[in-house]
Amino acid sequence: MAHFTMRAENSSDIRTQQSPCRRKPGKAQGTKSRVARIPVPVRVGVPLAAATLLAAACSSGTSSSAATPATSSPAAGNSGNAAAASSTVISSASSSSGPVLINGSGRAVYVWAKDTKDMSACTGACASAWPPVQATGKVTAALSAVSSDLGTITRSDGTKQVTYDGHPLYYFSGDSGAGQANGQGSDNFGAEWWLVAPSGTDVTASVTSFTPSGGSTPAPAGSSSSSGGSS
Repeated sequence: MAHFTMRAENSSDIRTQQSPCRRKPGKAQGTKSRVARIPVPVRVGVPLAAATLLAAACSSGTSSSAATPATSSPAAGNSGNAAAASSTVISSASSSSGPVLINGSGRAVYVWAKDTKDMSACTGACASAWPPVQATGKVTAALSAVSSDLGTITRSDGTKQVTYDGHPLYYFSGDSGAGQANGQGSDNFGAEWWLVAPSGTDVTASVTSFTPSGGSTPAPAGSSSSSGGSS
């Protein structure tokens, strides 16, 4: 009996000694459990954040493609207008003495009796009062003007001047717009200035105005003899 009691006491002591050790695993497990629960939302949040970024990238790509405007080539009409604007047109108009040559804007063009074929004698002050019809781009004929009669010469300053049947063409500084022929019959700078017929001949009759195609005859702007100088 004594021996048994001692063993029992010893067993009690053992249980008493082991009891604190049994509680330690419990605390460790509780700690592990709390630690294990903390990263859960972090691990779950990573895929959610990735999915959000992917959705945003897809949405950005879709909106970018939708917002990009479609490009189109210029209309044929616009290119045609640009070509017309870069060319020199010689056309015709009606006057009291028959058809006369004009430019594409309805302004009168003249020839000078002092010039020779394909050669201009008008320079300096003369060219200021009677500006040469410069060739810009392609020179084309319209209405009664004859395309084969059109040509160009190179002036002393290097610019190109339009000719008609070999005669250099000029404007008159005294004409303020379309439909005026105030330079007709002037003898500025020592020789006569004449309007030109589509046939290439000089129009020597009195003409102070004419009717551009589709326009109306403007009122005469005054006598031409008072304008310009003499050589």
